[in-house]
Parts: sequence; structure tokens; C-alpha cells
Amino acid sequence: MPYRPKPALLKVLEAFESQTWDGTVWRHMFGNNPPTRENRLGARWNPPGVPAIYCSLDRATVLAEGDYAVAVQPLKPTVERTIYKLHVRLAKVLDLSNRSALLDLSVNERELANVDHTVCQNIGGAVEWLKHDGLLVPSARSSGINLVIFARRQGAEADFEIIDSEVIS
Repeated sequence: MPYRPKPALLKVLEAFESQTWDGTVWRHMFGNNPPTRENRLGARWNPPGVPAIYCSLDRATVLAEGDYAVAVQPLKPTVERTIYKLHVRLAKVLDLSNRSALLDLSVNERELANVDHTVCQNIGGAVEWLKHDGLLVPSARSSGINLVIFARRQGAEADFEIIDSEVIS
């Protein structure tokens, strides 16, 4: 069933201005998965069925996110982990990285770190439904910022330039 946002949430999000975004991001991947691989199952900021690509604006944040992903696995992954440094260009990004902006959307520190992602998924789904290419949000794992790219809105292959990659242990 396709994601349908609540009108009240759309009204709040429409008050935020979108911006273009052009810069460097880092992406953590397991195994030989390419950095353009989408998450379609759902995660913190994308409900199931809304494909997204999660990146961080700095290397330390992507490492914190990747280390957390490893720590919560019942069996530790044995495949290589790769950190990609990418250049990304997006036309329409909503910036919710300021934690006070998230409070307007009922997301406090506790909600941001919650293992139940429903509130954040509803926000991300609504942002994608409003035809934004991406969403800047605070990391739940560090003091850094993450960029969530909505793959249906932006052709990920064309907008990602791999600058560098590094296998980590």
C-alpha cells in the first residue's frame, strides 16, 4: 500500500523552505553493495516502500552510524565494510537538521533515538511525498548531520560521483 501522509503533517512541512544541496557526503556499505543502493525496507526516516539512500555529512558520523548498525546485529557481519566519499547534487532538500525544527514536528531527543521509527518515518515519507529530493536530519548516533536522499525523486546513479572509498575493519 502506498504511503499516504496526514494533511496536518504536510501543512507543517510545507512551512519549511527547501534548498538546493551540493556537497560531499560519506556512505557506509556492507560487502560489495554499491553506494547507490537504496533502502526500500524502511529505516529511521523512510517508511517501507519509500526508497532512500542514507549518507552523513562527515566521516565521523558515518562511522558512528555504521558501528551502530554492526552493534545491533545478533551475529556480527563478517563481510567488508566500505566507507564511500561521494559528491552529491540535489535540487530540493528540506533541512530539519536543527533540533528545534524537529520539535515543531514532535521529535525530541528521546523520539530521535527511539527504536520505533514510526514518527520519523512519517516525516520522511511526507517529505518525499511533497517531492523533495532529500532531507537533512540530525544523527541519532553522533552530533553530526545525515542526508537522506529519496531515490524516486532523484536519479541516484546520475547524482552520485564517487570521490574515494576506504575498506574499514
